[in-house]
Amino acid sequence: MSQTSSPSAPAAAHAHAPAPAPTAAPAPAARRLPREVFRRAVEPGVWKRAPVLTGSALLLGLVMLLHAYVPNRFGTVGSLVETFLPWFGLLVPVLAAGALWRRSPAAVIALVLPVAVWLSLFGGLLADKSHAGGDLTVATHNVGADNPDPAGTARGLAASGADVLALEEITDQDRDVYEEELAAAYPYHAVVGTVGVWSRLPLSDTRPVDIATDVGPLAATKPADVRTAGNRALRTTVATDRGPLTVYVVHLGSVRLNPRTGFWTDSRDRNIRALGDVLAADRSERVVLLGDLNGSLDDRAFDGVTSQVRSVQEAAGDGFGFSWPARFPVARIDHILVRGVEPASSWVLPATGSDHLPVAARIGW
Repeated sequence: MSQTSSPSAPAAAHAHAPAPAPTAAPAPAARRLPREVFRRAVEPGVWKRAPVLTGSALLLGLVMLLHAYVPNRFGTVGSLVETFLPWFGLLVPVLAAGALWRRSPAAVIALVLPVAVWLSLFGGLLADKSHAGGDLTVATHNVGADNPDPAGTARGLAASGADVLALEEITDQDRDVYEEELAAAYPYHAVVGTVGVWSRLPLSDTRPVDIATDVGPLAATKPADVRTAGNRALRTTVATDRGPLTVYVVHLGSVRLNPRTGFWTDSRDRNIRALGDVLAADRSERVVLLGDLNGSLDDRAFDGVTSQVRSVQEAAGDGFGFSWPARFPVARIDHILVRGVEPASSWVLPATGSDHLPVAARIGW
């Protein structure tokens, strides 16, 4: 009797088992990276890494955002911060490197605040806003009382092509040099105290401007010639083919930084307040202010002036236009400010024998 053989149990089980599912291809690296970052971010304790870096990033952003509220009561710290405010941005890459080294997501995210604030304050200065045109070129230069080559400085300034040139910190011994070297290019000029103006166009009504330079109980007892010799501001009118242009040449009081007094700005701040009053009383249609203001326009002390005139560098310049010190400029303290005219361009001129760089601008109306 024949027997029909049946499949063995293992064989039968194999015959009825479902086909194995295909193996999934590994996710691309670009898709795995966000998952890996998320996985690391939620690891216990990762948000507690580098708290000093996180706090420093937030503090940096808040200082830049609220710089106007940094108190000036002790050592004029607020003005010091505002003078060098653009340089605070250099702390961002330093903190970023530390955050990456410590693998701190919190510190990286905290850096968004200072980056955003810095760009809102100074991002506009990174673009070149200059354009062709303009009717007049003006320039200003603190020539430096210790300038070893005033003749060379004068020749360099004459070669700049400026139609109106303002000089500050002119000494008695160098005045004749500037007058002689600039005479060929500028038939009109006036010097009052330590400031002067040279022009290719006629000048009129030149007079000293009181910016409260000489104060105190003995100021009124000084003879007029003594007060004039120390004068640091003048006003004149330039006759252009488009009408009169009022020009101010100003050299505000110096500032000092030392351990005892901090950032000392008393004389400068007194001068800038007086200058603000002078500008407010001047009803001229077109005004140009040229000079060494010994401060950045970010400094709150200048609010009374910047509310009335605007910076040509900020409106039509390329970059920050730092002018001091000449060897390694870190701040723009030499300014061209205007009212009633249109800025076309602004730039920094080559170095001279002074510790300041000259600055120039093209304006029109």
